[in-house]
Amino acid sequence: MIAAVSGRPGIRAAVRAGIIAIFVLACEWSRAEIARQPGLTLLALVFGGAALGVAALGWPPDRLGLGTSRFGLRILGGLALGAVLLLPAAVRSGAAPMLPAGLALGAVVVSVGEELAFRGALYAALKELGGAPLAISGTTVLWTLAHVLSHPPEFLGAVAAAGLLLALWRWVGKDLVGPILGHVIADLAL
Repeated sequence: MIAAVSGRPGIRAAVRAGIIAIFVLACEWSRAEIARQPGLTLLALVFGGAALGVAALGWPPDRLGLGTSRFGLRILGGLALGAVLLLPAAVRSGAAPMLPAGLALGAVVVSVGEELAFRGALYAALKELGGAPLAISGTTVLWTLAHVLSHPPEFLGAVAAAGLLLALWRWVGKDLVGPILGHVIADLAL
């Protein structure tokens, strides 16, 4: 079986993308369930984020969008993405940040882990399988599915829009630094 898969690049790419997708969804759903237990939210965020980061192991940094060229623009882009991701909070009543200070570390770790997993490893695997359209649409759909257990149904449209925005940035800029920074900013403020 392994010999058959290793000799056929299309099948290998499909298997790789499938394994990453299943792993990422399992991490996200497990994290969401564990976070519902009293006193385990911070641990679920930290360990869940770290587990998600495992999906990026073995990928070259440039395939993940983690190059160092145009680093200043990547940072500026991340700040802009963070501002755009905060727009829904700006229009809701009582737009003050809602994240308890004790969860800040968990928010940072899970934001970085999610970006490494979704717009890093999963994006790269789906792009290898079917190009940028599959990478953008696939990561957006799986991102939204991953948040079904942790977000109310009426918020999933905003989750999908955020996933699409971050995937489009990843494609256009070939960059993961901006999405990581934007995601961290948004999670810390929301």
